Amino acid sequence: MKIAVLSGKGGTGKTLVSVNLAAAANEVVYIDCDIEEPNGHLFFKPEKIQSEKISIKIPYVDEKLCNGCRKCVDFCKFNALAYIGTKFLVFEEVCHSCGGCVLLCPEKALFERDKVIGEIQKGVSENVTVISGIMNTGEASGIPIIKKLLNDVNKDENHTFIDCPPGSACIVMESIKDVDYCILVAEPTIFGTHNLKMVNDLVKIFNKPYGVVLNKCLEGENPSEKFCIDNGIQILGKIPFDNELGTINSNALISVRESEKYKDLFCILLQTVMKEVQRETVINS
Repeated sequence: MKIAVLSGKGGTGKTLVSVNLAAAANEVVYIDCDIEEPNGHLFFKPEKIQSEKISIKIPYVDEKLCNGCRKCVDFCKFNALAYIGTKFLVFEEVCHSCGGCVLLCPEKALFERDKVIGEIQKGVSENVTVISGIMNTGEASGIPIIKKLLNDVNKDENHTFIDCPPGSACIVMESIKDVDYCILVAEPTIFGTHNLKMVNDLVKIFNKPYGVVLNKCLEGENPSEKFCIDNGIQILGKIPFDNELGTINSNALISVRESEKYKDLFCILLQTVMKEVQRETVINS
């Protein structure tokens, strides 16, 4: 069972929620798909880490065979190839590694080479298997890393919590397309409501069952809560704006393992999420 945790922007509390839900569960997998800035491992501090480099295929040319016909250039819809004067150019940043140019070349002048774009690290932290994707600085797309992260998860695992990238870009879509349930994390501000609406629209496009966790809650008006009530969205739980929680989190510690109060809060939240997932499973079966 795969559960994705999303937010419309960074700093909302997405990692706080996903890390603590994973820590509150029994024998689970935590996957950090926020490949540009993964930080779940800072909390879990996993041991027995294993690393794997992730590569994509990039075309290169044998200039002795190339006759400059430009058929590959015309074929590439991403403008990743050019032939200027007598020089064949590959713009790696926009290449989608489809391999079409290599297949199409009538002179068999194009070949593929591996380009490392990042790595996956896997380790263990008590009851949690921690898997993190790390994209190299400057790479245009991390989708191959996210595909590898999610494809390697054992289908028989009881629960997998996916810490998604912030926002609603392609890498977020890739992170949620095969999940069973989505948790949206929102702040109690007008800006937070705007970002909640953005990811709310996204999970609806993918027809995913979902609910909302309201983070940093204070006394008084909460625009994100009002948005949920007005739109009939399930509120899974509320996390208070609290100095104790902020201190634990800023010290890169896991609240479930440090505080009985927050262990109780996240265990209750986990039970609520599991009930919702099971209910949706029954409805869709």
